[in-house]
Amino acid sequence: MSKHTYGISVAEAHYGPASTHTLTPCHTSDADVEKGFGKTETTVSMPAELFEKVLSRPFEVLALRDNQACLLTQLFKLYLNPKVSHAGNNKHGFANPTPLGFVGFVISTFTFSMILLGFGGASGLSPVVGIFLFTGPVLLFVAMIFEWIMGNFFPMMVMGLFTVFWLSFGLLNLPTLELGSPFATPDGKYPTGLTSQGYNAAVALYLLVWGFALFTFFIFTLKVNFVFAALFFIVSIGAWLLSAAYFKVSNGDYAGAMVCQKAGASLLFVDGILGWYACFGMMAAEMRLPLSLPLGDLSRFWPVTNVDVKSE
Repeated sequence: MSKHTYGISVAEAHYGPASTHTLTPCHTSDADVEKGFGKTETTVSMPAELFEKVLSRPFEVLALRDNQACLLTQLFKLYLNPKVSHAGNNKHGFANPTPLGFVGFVISTFTFSMILLGFGGASGLSPVVGIFLFTGPVLLFVAMIFEWIMGNFFPMMVMGLFTVFWLSFGLLNLPTLELGSPFATPDGKYPTGLTSQGYNAAVALYLLVWGFALFTFFIFTLKVNFVFAALFFIVSIGAWLLSAAYFKVSNGDYAGAMVCQKAGASLLFVDGILGWYACFGMMAAEMRLPLSLPLGDLSRFWPVTNVDVKSE
C-alpha cells in the first residue's frame, strides 16, 4: 500500500520501515546505509519518519548531510517553491499541478508573442481571444486551486496572477465588447475609439502596473531558481515595453509604437521558451525520464530561515 506525495511513490509508515522515492540518486556512503538510507541506480530510499520531516521541516533536514539536502532540492524542484516552512499538514494525495499551470501560461504567451511579431502574416488578437479567456486561465486556475490545497504558497500566487492577467487581457481584445466605443469621435477621426489617445493611454497604464506587479514577483523568484527568475524578469520588461508602445500610439507615434511592440513581443517569445523548458523539465521528472534539466538553484545563496510556523 502506498500513496503519492509530490509525484513520488511513498510507502505508508505503518506498512513498512522505509519509503521509496524514485529520484536521481545522490551519493550514499556506508554511514548513510547504517542510518537507513540506501540507493540503487533509479531509486533512493529513506525511513518514512524522515521523509515526513523533509516535507514539514525541510531546513532541519538540510542541516543533516549533503546527500539528504540533494534529495530535498529535487523534491522542491518539481514545484518551483521557495524552501520555507508553513503551517498545518499538506494534503499530499494529489498530482503535481505546477506543469499544468505552466502549459496554460506558455500556450498563451507563445501565441500572443508570435501574433505581435507578425509570424506568418498574423495580425490582430481577436481570432485567438479564446486562448486568453479559456485555455490559459482555466489551466492556470485549476493549478492555482491545487497549489493552494497542497500548501504551495508561491506557485499558488504565480498561477493566480497569470490567471487574472490573461482573463483581463482577453476581455480587452474581445471585439463584441466594443471597449473603445466611449472614445469614438463623431468627426470620424477615431471611428472605433481604439486608436484614440484616451483609450491607449489607459491600456498603457494597465500594462505599466502589471509590469510592476510582475517585477515584484521577480524579486521573490530570486529565492527559487534561475529559470524562474529569468522568466519573471523578462516578462516584466516585456510588459513595460508594450506599455510604452501603447503610450506612443496615444501620442500618434506609430513607428515608435511598432518598435516597442516588436521588442516587447520578442522578449515574450523568449519567455515562452523558458516556460516550455521549465515545464518539460518538471514533466520529465514526473514521468521518470532519464533526463534532468538544470534550473539553476538559487536557494543555496540565501541564509537558512529555520522558523517553524505554528498552526492554530
